Amino acid sequence: MKRSMSVVLASVLSASAWGADLLTVYRDALQNDAQFMAAKAAREAGQEKAVQGRAGLLPGIGLSASTSWNTNTYTGTDRDFNANAYGAELRQPVFNQANWAQFRQGQLQTALADMEFEAARQDVIVRVAERYFAVLNARDTVTSLRTLREAAARQLELARKSFEVGTVTVTDVHEAQSRFDLTSAQVIAAENTLEVARQSLAQVTGKAPEVLNGLRDGASLTRPQPDDIVQWVEAAREHSTGVQIQQIATRIAEREVSRNRAGHLPTLDVVARYNQNDAGGSSFASGRSETTSRSVGLELNVPLFQGGAVSSRTREAAALLTKAEADLDDAQRTAALAARQSYLGVTSGLAQVKALEAARVSSLSALEANRLGYEVGVRINIDVLNAQSQLADAEQQLAKARYDTLVAQLRLKAAAGALSEDDVAQINALLDAQAR
Repeated sequence: MKRSMSVVLASVLSASAWGADLLTVYRDALQNDAQFMAAKAAREAGQEKAVQGRAGLLPGIGLSASTSWNTNTYTGTDRDFNANAYGAELRQPVFNQANWAQFRQGQLQTALADMEFEAARQDVIVRVAERYFAVLNARDTVTSLRTLREAAARQLELARKSFEVGTVTVTDVHEAQSRFDLTSAQVIAAENTLEVARQSLAQVTGKAPEVLNGLRDGASLTRPQPDDIVQWVEAAREHSTGVQIQQIATRIAEREVSRNRAGHLPTLDVVARYNQNDAGGSSFASGRSETTSRSVGLELNVPLFQGGAVSSRTREAAALLTKAEADLDDAQRTAALAARQSYLGVTSGLAQVKALEAARVSSLSALEANRLGYEVGVRINIDVLNAQSQLADAEQQLAKARYDTLVAQLRLKAAAGALSEDDVAQINALLDAQAR
């Protein structure tokens, strides 16, 4: 029993130690994000458009029945009787251009729902990554500022002792106190920012945020593949989900024009009818009247004039088609711009990371040199405090540049319509439970 309890406790502690990674959070969002759930429901609703469009090409069957109480008066004599009727009708469209256009529209509307769902899925990846790395960035900022506050506290204590023995002036003490108080205030603000970031992530996952795995120290960030901005721009103009959505919307608008123009065309249906009428005592000559009729034939309907409604709806649909074409052009330009921005975000981010890594090394060396100089009396207290702040700032900027670059990689894939769970897994491989 003790062994079993130990195994269970070890499992719990192990799970707690590992925390959550980007892939886990993404899968949680797929189950709990309200926006994605709404998109999923919208897709299910969109699947019915194809069924509804196909219905206009299939036969329709209807039943009818009626009953009435009647009174006839003939030469002063009243006769009361009950009349019953029932019938069935089957109508199969043979030629109906409007229904064919609506059938094609239904197929396109279903495809549109699928593409909108795909856009929502890719959007979940980007939103999760943005909020996940926002938490990591805020957490790194808190850690860096706490370290800076501890260093400022040590420097303050050293300044006080040096002032007591007369090796520094009271100005050094005041400067150290000021820097410690300022850093303490920054820590409080950073902790608030961290909590807001955690709750923002919880909004997507639908549950309290866990301890998140951080970016592994020395993780290698790669350049986009292919490493050609022109190829990414062209891919975005053709395959971006926003572009594909607008392409389908334009085709739907084309079918709408055809459907409305078909209002001028005749329709032809095969119609089969069966009717039964029973009127007991409806005639003074006989006590009962019962008739049965059956018919099968073609029914042609030719619209001649409908008050100008058909022409008006056709002009409206044509104008909406022009709008859809303009929206498609705008979607292509927007996708191209997004691809350019994301590509440059990745490449410039990589350059920033390399520069900031060098800056962190230089800042650390400068801090060590200033500490040594302070000990031997060639540097003053403010020099050490400034060096500490410079190192903390370099570390914060480096962390942010890394996170921004990773998010830019996902945005670049999304701009080209190629973002998938595999891309999440690739970035997830750069995370480490020990970097928390």
